[in-house]
This record gives sequence, structure tokens and C-alpha cells, in this order.
Amino acid sequence: MNKEGETSEAVLVNDGVIAAIGSYSELKPQADREIDLEGNVLYPGFVDSHLHLIGHGQKLLQLDLSKVQSSADMRDRLVQEAGKLAPGEWLIGDGWDENNFPDRKIFHRQELDEITESPMVLRRVCRHALLANSAALELAGITDHTENPDGGLIVKDADGQPTGYLHDAAQEIMLAAMPEPSLNELTRAVDTAVKDMLSLGLTGAHTEDMAYYGAYSRPLEAFKNVIGENLKFRAHLLRHHAVFEEMEQHAVYKEPFIDPGPMKIFADGALGGRTALLTTPYTDDPSASGVAIHSPDGLRELVAKARRYQEAVAIHVIGDLALEMALDALEAHPVPAGKRDRLIHTVVVREDLVQRMQKLDLALDLQPQFVSSDFPWVMERLGNERLEWSYAWNRLINSGLICAGGSDAPVEDVDPLLGIHAAVTRRRAGELHEGYMPQEKLSRFEAIRLYTAGSAGAIRKEDSRGKVAPGFDADFTVLDRDLFKVEEDDILKAETILTVVDGDVMYRKGEK
Repeated sequence: MNKEGETSEAVLVNDGVIAAIGSYSELKPQADREIDLEGNVLYPGFVDSHLHLIGHGQKLLQLDLSKVQSSADMRDRLVQEAGKLAPGEWLIGDGWDENNFPDRKIFHRQELDEITESPMVLRRVCRHALLANSAALELAGITDHTENPDGGLIVKDADGQPTGYLHDAAQEIMLAAMPEPSLNELTRAVDTAVKDMLSLGLTGAHTEDMAYYGAYSRPLEAFKNVIGENLKFRAHLLRHHAVFEEMEQHAVYKEPFIDPGPMKIFADGALGGRTALLTTPYTDDPSASGVAIHSPDGLRELVAKARRYQEAVAIHVIGDLALEMALDALEAHPVPAGKRDRLIHTVVVREDLVQRMQKLDLALDLQPQFVSSDFPWVMERLGNERLEWSYAWNRLINSGLICAGGSDAPVEDVDPLLGIHAAVTRRRAGELHEGYMPQEKLSRFEAIRLYTAGSAGAIRKEDSRGKVAPGFDADFTVLDRDLFKVEEDDILKAETILTVVDGDVMYRKGEK
């Protein structure tokens, strides 16, 4: 992944680091053991540059609604799940998306009440909204008199009653009322997620989990319980602004496999729920322009707090106004030497904002799968004029910006091949068209680079990770085919043969 078309026959590893690359005959005498790849293909280790690892594990362990394709099917799944509940047990689901339903239906709390009297909470795929039934709303203390919190929205019907649909910061009221997962449950979620990701060829991830499960020490301890010498995986922890200062003062990590990252800040919401913050109103709803999670002054103060600890920030920005506010804050408080800021998602952009980004030391966390998930409905949201600089992965890379690739799991599927395929084709597998905004397609080299050198660059490790080169960490993804040569849709048929972290095989196909 140094330059397109460059390959090597053999790799020599010593003490978790690449010692040399070259011919088999040259390197064989220097090795005390060897792994024959038997015609399979080795890449630098794939790294997901942005996800929520515990959320991914929970999605694998609880009710997953992400594949549901109609409101009727969703109701059937909920009825089936409700039948398994013990009295008073919460029904918790994840991943529904009304844009996949022919009728675009969003359930009202009363419809959920018909399914069960137990409290029910269903997180939308974007994780910027959730649905709750009456029992859950009552436990959270949400009534017709409850006002919208700053940066959030409690949707109410014509009678002024909550519908059960809560956006962004309003979710926090509900989440505070839900039963807190035990340390054992968090550990199981981390273990499930890491093993799943290793099986998909991922050697690491930049993950944000520290502020959602009680004290930060609980999820951090869950990571430490799972990751280490026996199960190696590179977990780079983004730290939510609510726990950042406390973690700076007290947290102890487990480097090099668990290490601290920048302060995570949310500037806005998501396009699906019309909470991504736009400069002008949504084309399909002129009454909405999105939600600012923080005021401009509040956002600048959070960045200033990170700088007081000589740390970078990672800001969630989807709408162009949110991006503008983030850049205002970054320009007011420059990143410390040796650090690099990150803008996560960067979906709706403007040319003037790109010019400002080019002057800063920052990286963009892109989610290629957003194209295959959000189109065609997002065209209704944004209109043609805004689309020119939206989901513009090719333009952003050609602007010279450092770009990394992630899934935002559990929002999208964690499989990196889905992201690579989406970046290359701009469509779902099997769809017979040239792709959405085909001018923004990436080459296969550029797409794979997002998950290798790009992810390394996002955390300023471009000199030690993301390439097969001497002195770099011996993290490898071995697939059964050459992604540069197969047909586009056959990218998704590739299977992981080996996943190597720190020179040790952490996953081998066919072994438990």
C-alpha cells in the first residue's frame, strides 16, 4: 500500500515488527519458522477508523432490527421478542430504519404499547434517535410537560403528548432510566465484538464507548478484561467530552493494544432524522434545518478544554453548518504539535469549507457505506444543489486531505469489505446501475488505503502502521483473493484466511 501495484513475495517479522520485505529465497534463511499463505493475499491490517465497539457487540447479542425491510416485519419481530420477556424485563432493540420501509412508518408509542406492557426502547440505525413505549417514557419521567433539552427534541403529537420519538440529547433522558449493563455484560459485548472483527480481517478500531455505560471505568475495564497478550487487537479509545477530563486525570490504559485518543464531541445529529445541522433547510421539510448539539461558544470551549491537556479533538459533523462551526472552533484553538484533529463523517460539505480544512492538521473519518445506505432517499433530503459536495469522497481525497475509512458500527455493518465495495461502486451489491454520484467513486487502491494507511494517518501513526514496510507493526489481513483483480461485486465474496496482530495469528479460518 505504498504505491499502486507494488507487491512483495515475503515478509520477515521479528518481535511484532516487520524486519524486512523481499524474495522468499532472500528472507527464508533469516526465519526460524514460516507461514505459507498458499496463494492467498496479504494486506496491511485493516482498521476501522470509527465505530462504537461495545454497541457492535450488543447488536450481535440482542434484537437486531437493521435488516428489517417493512414496518409489518418490524412489528412481527417485536411481538416475537416480547413473547420471550420475563415480567418487567426491558425490550431493547437496535438498528431500525424507516427509510427501508415502503410506507416510511415511524411507530407511535401507543402502537408499541399494544405489543407489550414492559418498557421498550428501540434505537434508530443512526443512533441519533430512539423510540420508546409509554412504560419506558413513564420510567424516564417524560410527559407532555417535559421540555426539549439543549441539543435534543421530544417529538409530540397534535395533542401535545410525546409520541415516543426522541432525538439526540433527548435520548439521554431515556438512557439514564434504562438498566445499566453489568461489567460482565460489557465484557461479553467487547469479547463478542473483537472476535467478530478479527474474523472479518480487522486488526484494530478507533472506538467511542466511554460515556454510555455509567462511570468510564466500567467500559474501560471491560476492554482490559478482553484485550491483551492472549487476544491482541488495537483499540484506540476516543473519549467523550463528558468523561474526557476525568480520564485524563485518572485513567490507566493497556498500551500498545488499548490506548487513549482525542476528545470526542458531537456537533450535530444525522440526516435520517433531519437533525444534521444544515446552513439552509431540508429540501423535503423546509421547517427543519437540524440540531446544534452545542452553541458555537460551547463548542469552542470544549475544544479549548482539550487543548489545555495538549490533546486533539474528534468532532462528529454531518451537516455543512456543523462543519462550519467545528472549523471555527479548530481555527480559534489550533491543534497541539504532534497531534491531529479529526472530523467524523463530513457528509455535507462546501467548497469554501474544504479550503479551510486544507489549512489545518486534521483527518476525515469517512463511512463509505453511508452511500449505499442513504441513497436514494437522501436526495429528497438535500436536493440536487447540495449533492455536488455531499458524500464527495473522491473530491475530498483529491483535495489532499487525510481520509480514513470506518463503519460507524453498529450504525452500519462492521465488515470492511462492505466499505471498500461501497467506495469503489457507490451502490449496493447486485444493483444494476453505475452508482450514485459515480464521479465520486474511488479506485480500489484508494478504497483499501482508507482502511490501512488512512486509519493510521488519522492517529498520526502513518510511519508505523498501515503499510507492509520495514519498521511497521506486523498487523496483517490475509484474504483468499486479490481485491485488485476480482470483479467489483466479488470483493464482497472474499473470505478472511488469517488475521495477524503484533506478529501473532489472532484468527485462522476454520479454527474456533
